[in-house]
This record gives sequence, C-alpha cells and structure tokens, in this order.
Amino acid sequence: MVALKKLSWEEVKLEKLSEGLTRKLIYGDRVMVAEVRLKKGTVVPEHHHESEQLTWIMKGGLLFEIDGKEITVKEGEVLVIPSNKPHKATAIEDTIDIDLFSPIRQDWLTGNDQYLRGGKA
Repeated sequence: MVALKKLSWEEVKLEKLSEGLTRKLIYGDRVMVAEVRLKKGTVVPEHHHESEQLTWIMKGGLLFEIDGKEITVKEGEVLVIPSNKPHKATAIEDTIDIDLFSPIRQDWLTGNDQYLRGGKA
C-alpha cells in the first residue's frame, strides 16, 4: 500500500523518452498521473493498454487517431480513452498534457514501453 505523500512536479524526476518527448510520473496503488511534454511533430505510435486513460491538454494540442477517426484535442479539453482501445497521437503544437491512468501503467514503471522510446508497440 502506498503511503500518504505530497509532491511537487518540480521534484519529480524528468524522463527523456525521445528527442521530442519527456514525462514525469506520480502514482499510487491504483492510479497514475503523468505530465507529458511533446514537441510539435512528435508522434506517439499506435498502442493500447489495459488502463483507462484521460488526456487533459494544458497547452498546445494533440491529433489522435482512434477507430479510423481523427480527434483533435486542444488546450482545456480532455479525451477519455477506454481500456484496450488502440490509439495514436501526434503533437500539432508544442504540447503539455496531463495523462491519468487506472490501473497504473506497469510498463511505464519498468521501462517496458518501447513504443515511446522508438521501439515496437
């Protein structure tokens, strides 16, 4: 069980995943929040995961491809992505987003997320 804790984003370790993609993670037992920064043009390849995902755009915008449709999500908007739904995203501007996941993404904790590091989904 995770103990009660208070954190500032300033003290959370920054991970550089690729030239245009960084993230910071905070998590408990059943939920994870990530601050993700993407440079314009950065592509998150199609992937899926057990976790439900909420993507809240703080700055910029992302173009998602889901079920053959394009969905643009801009500053102040939130996209809800169901569990195991394949999705791809492209940064249409320099972007900061907050991603919430439940359950937590074990692949992100173990570094087994090669689709973000230039590997396969």
